[in-house]
Amino acid sequence: MGKTEKYIFEELGRNGALFFALIDPIDYKDIKDAVATAKNADEAGADIILIGGSTGVQGSILDEVAKNIKENVSKPVVLFPGNIGTLTRYADAVYFMSMLNSRNPYWISQAHMLAAPMIKKYGVEPLSTAYVVIEPGGTVGYIGDSRLVPRDKPKIAAAYALAAQYMGFKFVITDAGSNPKNGHIPLEMVKAVSSVIDVPYIVAGGIRTPSEAKSVVKAGADIIQVGTALEESSQVEKIKSMIKAVREGAKER
Repeated sequence: MGKTEKYIFEELGRNGALFFALIDPIDYKDIKDAVATAKNADEAGADIILIGGSTGVQGSILDEVAKNIKENVSKPVVLFPGNIGTLTRYADAVYFMSMLNSRNPYWISQAHMLAAPMIKKYGVEPLSTAYVVIEPGGTVGYIGDSRLVPRDKPKIAAAYALAAQYMGFKFVITDAGSNPKNGHIPLEMVKAVSSVIDVPYIVAGGIRTPSEAKSVVKAGADIIQVGTALEESSQVEKIKSMIKAVREGAKER
């Protein structure tokens, strides 16, 4: 178990549920603004600072953002990769993420083969992660050629998650895509997935408010991943309110 993975498990044992703050630099007016949001999330108590989410975040931009964020936060910095180009030596870890419901084998294993030597060279810790895209899926569903799991089919999402655990993945993510109009995945699906797996379960996409954060965690999520809500309001107190809701949800489930 690597340093970042160990940290995540220790914090889950301590707090019951975690808050991962996602910074997609492309969605901010400049690098300074992205770094400022990361600093605020860290001050508010976010457990992990994620960077990425867009295929445009690569090269010198990614290096500069990751380096600056790493220098200004106390929490682990983890990459949320959009492709093999979204890697940098300045992160602590990366979601080594296989999109299980993609129609294209590139997103299931080929990108990983291409990225693995560079990850080893950089010394970035890989976090073995299964990624399942739920309707509507957004950009990630389109780019990843995903066979989207219907929102009203929780048993399918649960079966994917259980298969991921049996295949040896350390984490499972279900993602409805960035800022979905119909909100985060249904609570029935969160409950179905969490009920069948023992590895940490991350819910991403569409969690915008403290009450939503609390309900998703209470339904069974171990970790929530929030990005768009941080872009809309990066104030420390508002982020704190979401993190407080996450902790409360963990206590009440």
